[in-house]
Amino acid sequence: MRVLILTASYGSGHNEAARSLAAGFVARGAAVTVVDHFRELVHPLFERASRGLYMALLRRAPVVWGAAYALGDWMPSDSPLAFGATRLGVNRLAARLDALAPDAVVSVHATPAAAMSALAAEGRRLPPHTTVVTDFVAHSQWIARGIDRYCVAAEEVGREFVARGIPHERVVVTGVPLRPPFETAVNPAAARRALQLRADVPVVLVMAGSYGTVGRLPDVARALGRQRGAVQGVIVAGRDTALVERLRRLTAATTTRVLGYADDVRTLMAAADLLVTKAGGMTLAEAMAAELPMLLYGSLPGQERRNERFASRAGVALAARSRRELGRLLERALTEPELLEHLREGIRRVRRPDATRRIVDAVLAPHGLRA
Repeated sequence: MRVLILTASYGSGHNEAARSLAAGFVARGAAVTVVDHFRELVHPLFERASRGLYMALLRRAPVVWGAAYALGDWMPSDSPLAFGATRLGVNRLAARLDALAPDAVVSVHATPAAAMSALAAEGRRLPPHTTVVTDFVAHSQWIARGIDRYCVAAEEVGREFVARGIPHERVVVTGVPLRPPFETAVNPAAARRALQLRADVPVVLVMAGSYGTVGRLPDVARALGRQRGAVQGVIVAGRDTALVERLRRLTAATTTRVLGYADDVRTLMAAADLLVTKAGGMTLAEAMAAELPMLLYGSLPGQERRNERFASRAGVALAARSRRELGRLLERALTEPELLEHLREGIRRVRRPDATRRIVDAVLAPHGLRA
């Protein structure tokens, strides 16, 4: 069986989901092709320029991005007000479909899903199309005609899609696709030994995505330094070397360790008692798979604020909106074990570490290709 996965390089979550799904399909014997919609079907220069603009907005004008995200949720994905954005890459997508002749298409980003919908509106005969939603929200730009199945992160998200008019039989609650290490438990004591962390002192893991500059990591570093009790902080600063050096200066006289980009997030999460992070969809899904309580801080307007709202309502995370609140909630989390256990109980109710397998099963099921 041939599977085409459509993704886009905006943040790391979409591509991470695409890689996880590709590995899952290959393990089941399928031939998989992964295509970056903007880079391969529009133009590499467009991909670099638009991704650069996106990252600049997140760093310097997140409120503008939040407003654009809200506007996008107000408009249908094929709205004339999008000025043809949903048709970007459509012709090359059609040619790629003809050349590959896939038995199924899986989208992990809203734009290629809308492009598939545009081809369906032209009357083209298309293979069954599954859209995998990588955030814990329903948003209008994910919803398009001609999509046969929506794989969503949680029951609440599924109900939102149904409320927006998607037939319930087309919505499957699978979770967000994760890397294989998150499908199995990791011994916390072994993880601490591997990372050379003490077993008798709480560990706080701090993250803000692949590019830490879009988070508020210095605030968290300072809050860790002000804690009265013993604590081991591990800050993952991502690919920004200047931020790594700044954080190392901030934490020089403390017990906090600063890392750059880290591949083995699973071991880090297994070693931690608490994760302080902004509410990226992939990070939320990974932390829940690891049964790691969260304190959300620095979430960006748009999908992250909505992810944060989901996590708060589901009882899997605390949420701080100010530096003062960050310090207060961090102290509570480190001194009230029953609070962390309450969050773990909420996580156990909603976690789906086997999401990749669920999605692959749904796509490959002999009679389940078209809902």
